[in-house]
Amino acid sequence: MLKIDGISRRFGSVTALDDVSLRIEQGEFFALLGPSGCGKTTLLRILAGFETPDSGTVTLDGEDLLGKQPNRRPISLMFQSYALFPHMTVAKNVAYGLEREKLPRQEIKKRVGEVLETVGLSAHGGRKPAQLSGGQRQRVALARSIVKRPRLLLLDEPLSALDKKVRADMQLELKRLQNEVGITFVVVTHDQEEAMSLADRIAVFDSGSVRQVDEPISLYERPRSPFVADFVGANNLFHGAATGLDALQSDEFGMLPGTPLTELGAGAKALLAVRPEKVELADDNAVRGFKGSVLDVSFYGGVSHISVDVPGRAKPVLVAVQGASTVRQGAKVKLRWEAKDAVIMAADQ
Repeated sequence: MLKIDGISRRFGSVTALDDVSLRIEQGEFFALLGPSGCGKTTLLRILAGFETPDSGTVTLDGEDLLGKQPNRRPISLMFQSYALFPHMTVAKNVAYGLEREKLPRQEIKKRVGEVLETVGLSAHGGRKPAQLSGGQRQRVALARSIVKRPRLLLLDEPLSALDKKVRADMQLELKRLQNEVGITFVVVTHDQEEAMSLADRIAVFDSGSVRQVDEPISLYERPRSPFVADFVGANNLFHGAATGLDALQSDEFGMLPGTPLTELGAGAKALLAVRPEKVELADDNAVRGFKGSVLDVSFYGGVSHISVDVPGRAKPVLVAVQGASTVRQGAKVKLRWEAKDAVIMAADQ
């Protein structure tokens, strides 16, 4: 549905976007994920019509999007600040765009009523934004965005102003709404958890370039570059050399089991990434594994995080186990994992 080809944007000596190309399908919930300053919001502004790229093309349903004025694009943008009119009621805020289009009054009333019911605010239509909670204001902004029935809805850090519990509730609400209204959503976020829970696919940005586009599970379990492995979720990274086998040759720890994502010549600089939940803790007398001592144990309800100090490694190895851990600070342990649970990639990507 949306084709982005070779988009570049520079601000003086700073390259905000460098030859970005993406394909977004009809009805998809697509996330642009990356750290601050990586270019994701610049791309969103280009789609909305607030920025003009230096090069590249964007088509929506096969038609040139860049040649259209922002108000002529079948796109809605939901701002990070929500940008509600404080002097207007909820119903008036939602109706504003339809009134600007001079739709019949009965049509406006019908559509506003339907969308307020969809977002669960039917009883709040007469209130002002100041009389609503943060989560309710977020729903009003969302209702205002979808009432015009756009082909594409752009969301800029939509949940960042909410506290953790409300944010978790609204993640579920956003996904439900997207399925219900059938509009294609593109969300910009630096929150990995938000992207992983919401999106059908995620594009990971770094320094103006797209490092990987994948479904959340594939992105988490099979990162294809050191940046993605380090940025998306917690990971234990080990440097070494490729062996041509299902293992990394490490100077400090010998042969570490892992699965190469691409063919790497023996001796090539490589990186092994293994998730904390894939690392097994074994007794110090176990045959397999390398030795360490427990630095800290933190309990997070359903999961315990265990930091293990390993001689020859500057950063502790992180281990995650279900429930409360029985291991204690200072315990001598061995760490190990299976080759299928770790990935090996080129170190210089």
